[in-house]
Amino acid sequence: MDQEILTNLYVFMLAAFIGFEVIRRVSPLLHTPLMSLTNALDAIAIVGAILLAGEGRSALATALGTIAIVAAMTNVVGGFVITDRMLKMFKSSGPQKQGHP
Repeated sequence: MDQEILTNLYVFMLAAFIGFEVIRRVSPLLHTPLMSLTNALDAIAIVGAILLAGEGRSALATALGTIAIVAAMTNVVGGFVITDRMLKMFKSSGPQKQGHP
């Protein structure tokens, strides 16, 4: 059991480090498509967390699953809010002239 937890923590730390390094090197022009992709990946994480929390294997698994659901939902909602805010930046703010080329 202890070896399994250590292995899982090692994989988690490697995934966090690799994810941080990949995202840090992405061009600012590609941030919006990257956010859309991470929202899709978080949807998969939400499904996995719901399955984990619903199995009820142990109190720790249920608590970690619940925390994962909350964290992933926060990321998804935040991603949509930021994407909406960025899309509003591309809209013109003044009245548009019609019929005058």
